[in-house]
Amino acid sequence: MALLGIIRRWHIRDQIPLREIARRLGISRNTVRRYLRSEVTEPAYAERQTASAIDKYALQLSSWFKTETDKNRKQRRSLKQLHLDLKELGFEGSYDRVAAFARKWKVDQTDRVNSASKRTLIPLHEVVLLSTSPFYLLERHRN
Repeated sequence: MALLGIIRRWHIRDQIPLREIARRLGISRNTVRRYLRSEVTEPAYAERQTASAIDKYALQLSSWFKTETDKNRKQRRSLKQLHLDLKELGFEGSYDRVAAFARKWKVDQTDRVNSASKRTLIPLHEVVLLSTSPFYLLERHRN
């Protein structure tokens, strides 16, 4: 639930003091007071604009991930190995940044596959195979 909604519900409905709300949420009393006085429904935070150290190597890392996914599991390089290879290219970031990039890349690939599969049409030769399968013929025979 949204933080502002929790603060307002606790203060207005449950009659919890500002100090107790601040203690429960781990924020300042002044912040709780400001949220209660504001007309805003949800606080807006500025988007982070700084570039990551891995941005220069994103294309290289993405291509490595693509080639690694095409290999058998036993033949793939680990993320630690990929991090060491990036360091040889001049990457100065930590292993955690490479791992975070890998997680995001994997989610993006899964989303791309799932969204593509919703629009994918079945090839004609598969339709023919489906229509001649015994289960399809059994269903047609029952009707």
